[in-house]
Amino acid sequence: MEYVRELDTRAAGTAATQSALKVHRLTFMEAAMLVVGSTIGSGVLGLAYASRLAGWPVPFVWLVVAGIFSGISMLYVAETALRTQEPLQLSGLAEKYVGRIGSWLIFFSVGATSFCSLIAYTAGCGRILSECTGLTPELAGILFAAAATVVVWGGLKVTGVAEKFLSLGMIIMLLLLAGASVVSARVPLADIFYTHWAHAVPVFNIAVFCYAVQYIVPELARGFTHAPQKLVPSILTGMGISFLILASVPLSVFLMLPVAEITEVASLSWGRALQPDIFFFLVNAFAFCAMLTSFWAISESFLTNMVNRLHLASEGAVKGRALCLAVIVIPPVFLASGNLVGFVNALFSAGTFGGIIMSVLPVFMLRQARRQGNRQPCWQCGRIASLPVQLLVVALFSGAGIYALCSLAGLLPPAW
Repeated sequence: MEYVRELDTRAAGTAATQSALKVHRLTFMEAAMLVVGSTIGSGVLGLAYASRLAGWPVPFVWLVVAGIFSGISMLYVAETALRTQEPLQLSGLAEKYVGRIGSWLIFFSVGATSFCSLIAYTAGCGRILSECTGLTPELAGILFAAAATVVVWGGLKVTGVAEKFLSLGMIIMLLLLAGASVVSARVPLADIFYTHWAHAVPVFNIAVFCYAVQYIVPELARGFTHAPQKLVPSILTGMGISFLILASVPLSVFLMLPVAEITEVASLSWGRALQPDIFFFLVNAFAFCAMLTSFWAISESFLTNMVNRLHLASEGAVKGRALCLAVIVIPPVFLASGNLVGFVNALFSAGTFGGIIMSVLPVFMLRQARRQGNRQPCWQCGRIASLPVQLLVVALFSGAGIYALCSLAGLLPPAW
């Protein structure tokens, strides 16, 4: 057994030298918190506003459903990565197993999710910094994006360490805020547990967006080349923590605010409702950390996807890295500063064009990886990769995409 492990380690090292992506070891906690940081971004803030007409039980149900099926899709990516010797990002895995068209579709989905997310993060953090410092939202957003990009420049290991500490702090802040919201609730519980399913379907797209982090799985696999058996447990741990946070934030907001007072960036109205004033800063610190950790994770992942998809020589080449980061960060900052894209609409679009493709294509990637993979995996999906489950994953996310496209085309009544 030790001899086999040694051979696997040597093979992984050889594959790493042949790949443009560098291998940086992650700890279990860093990997789990990368999943949390990717998931808990602007979506957790937009979820309360998007579901205010539907009622809290609706996002709770959708978070369960989207969490289960997005988790299954992530595990498909995990097995695909474990069957692949060389470290590749999501677009690289797609090119290997479903061809160039599939690779471009994945690249487009990661790009759409990234741009829409970064617009939302820049706009949301700009508003928060503006409230706290007096700067204009535009200038505050630019300063936020510039500072956040510095960490991404440091690579996977730097991003993982930063995610670990900031995500742990974010969890502690949420526990304090949720407790304060329960103790000083302004809205009776009976007024929270209403359901209007006519407004429910678009909330699913926000839930899909929250969980649409399949792009982070190959990053984790790259960080666990020394211990691939830790990949799946770290994903499941991160998804479990993420679900608890995603369900708790809208509930806390609903406890403190009547429907008419919930704003798009819910932390602003939530913070004002809590007393004493220290909670205003704590709520916004939580929201800021949520968007910052997600900014790091998605920018790092999109950067390595660009390296794979554009066949750049090396992830570490200074000029190429700088150009990629400029392409990733500057357009969203420009759009956010010009107020050209609404906060919740950005999330809705990301859920449509990014989450759907990233959730469906792993089905086909896994099927081909089981035929063409060049490595024996230490873990397999088992029953969750049966044909009925795969068909259900495709049908569920494709249906959500069709609904969203009809809504964007104006064929359905407004749902917000």
